[in-house]
Amino acid sequence: MLAIRRLLFGALPLALVSVFPTSALAQSDSTTTPIKHVVVIFDENITFDHYFATYPFASNPPGEPAFIPKPNTPSVNGLTGALLTHNPNGKNPMRLDRSQAITCSNNHSYTPEQAAADGGLLDNFVATSCDGSSINLDYYDGNTVTALWNYAQRFALNDNSFDTSYGPSTSGAINLISGQTHALGLLLTQDDANHDLQGDVLLSASTIFGDPDPIFDDCGSPDTAGFAPSGSVDNHNIGDLLNEKGITWGWFEGGFNLSIKNPNGTTGCARSTTSAVTGVTEVDYIPHHAPFQYYTSTANLTHARPSSVAAIGSTDAANHQYDINDFFAAVKAGNFPSVSFLKAPGYQDGHAGYSDPLDEQAFVTEVINFLQQQHDWEHTAVIINYDDSDGWYDHQLGEIVNQSATSADELLGPGSCGDGTTALAGPDGEHAQGRCGYGPRLPYMVISPYARRNYVDHTLTDQSSTIRFIEDNWLGGQRIGNGSFDALAGSINNMFDFSHPGKMQPFILDPSSGEQVH
Repeated sequence: MLAIRRLLFGALPLALVSVFPTSALAQSDSTTTPIKHVVVIFDENITFDHYFATYPFASNPPGEPAFIPKPNTPSVNGLTGALLTHNPNGKNPMRLDRSQAITCSNNHSYTPEQAAADGGLLDNFVATSCDGSSINLDYYDGNTVTALWNYAQRFALNDNSFDTSYGPSTSGAINLISGQTHALGLLLTQDDANHDLQGDVLLSASTIFGDPDPIFDDCGSPDTAGFAPSGSVDNHNIGDLLNEKGITWGWFEGGFNLSIKNPNGTTGCARSTTSAVTGVTEVDYIPHHAPFQYYTSTANLTHARPSSVAAIGSTDAANHQYDINDFFAAVKAGNFPSVSFLKAPGYQDGHAGYSDPLDEQAFVTEVINFLQQQHDWEHTAVIINYDDSDGWYDHQLGEIVNQSATSADELLGPGSCGDGTTALAGPDGEHAQGRCGYGPRLPYMVISPYARRNYVDHTLTDQSSTIRFIEDNWLGGQRIGNGSFDALAGSINNMFDFSHPGKMQPFILDPSSGEQVH
């Protein structure tokens, strides 16, 4: 399998692997807003209701971090009234306590997510629950996800943001960087038993809607897929567009540096960490959470290290793919990329089953506390978004802006998320099926000196709205093309107030409690 990956990767023209030599990358300071640095924290498997159902009101039991909302805090489209007392799912959502931070992971594949939504009735979630009852209806409040609620008090929260399409982690991660999970020249391998995974992973041999590992990654499992150029049409992502303009950027993921040995002795692709909260040991690096590794132009097959800290963000052997430690090192050295995507080590990414909201909180606060102490903070925006729903309940159906009609679709009945005739195009110009969306509602936050304070935005957005902001801020509004959702994406600009200079005291939170310490 390793030889196959190297053959596929190595057979491509060098120009596709290293788009620009380092010397050609002149950092551009030209932006349409005062934001010079975007940092995207992309966490795992949460719906809006699962974290913000009762915001801004928490139960505040004794012994837990208390949350008291500021006067005139705006309300959100959360769980109220009959949704809490006579829920259409036959059981009522219940508050999960801080002591219940570890839960199982619900069924959140492409078809079951649609079936749970049940044509907009949103009454079939119990069928996808991981515990055989109804835990996926339940929610946390500000006594557990305390840091996120406190950030919402100080900065901007959107309560009308959605997964770009239905489906699990891989599709969410790819939508974040390209808005397009359908492609030409898709490469697929099979597992050791020669079991054809097409029905589970792909549609029409060209749309990813499951969780295959990236084929252009030596840490990938035998079940892999990836996008390669085909004929005169190329598959590309936001990294390719940034490279063309000489904008520094990087994907920084826990565990990517294979030369590090963890305190427990693990190293290479198997580096792992045991959570003190859950007691679960999870690998730090999860290949199918690394979307740029699916593209020949932006992959780092062997996890090659950057030539220097000063080169981080520019194109060298690392090809913009780094370890999470490299982000902190680069910023400390005064080399802050314009666009940074951050992925926590597995145990801190928030994914139910092996991670949890308390470990996630520790990672998020570490990043934001660190950034607020940097010289460039006044021109920085942190975006917090999620990759999929994990099957957690959310009571708000997303607008169906892209139809699909395949055997895997179920939203409007067997084989139907609409009739598929109005689907966005693929790179070949044909309607691309298997991308029913928008999917479930997810949290979306902007943390910045320029973010509106204690503000709830209701603008319709999705994961590809992050691409749109980057495109508008650095690329003159250039779009991915090839049927990308970025052509439809709502703007996040309403979450900012660019008319007022970004001056405010640091808002430092305790990583354990989520409470303000400064």
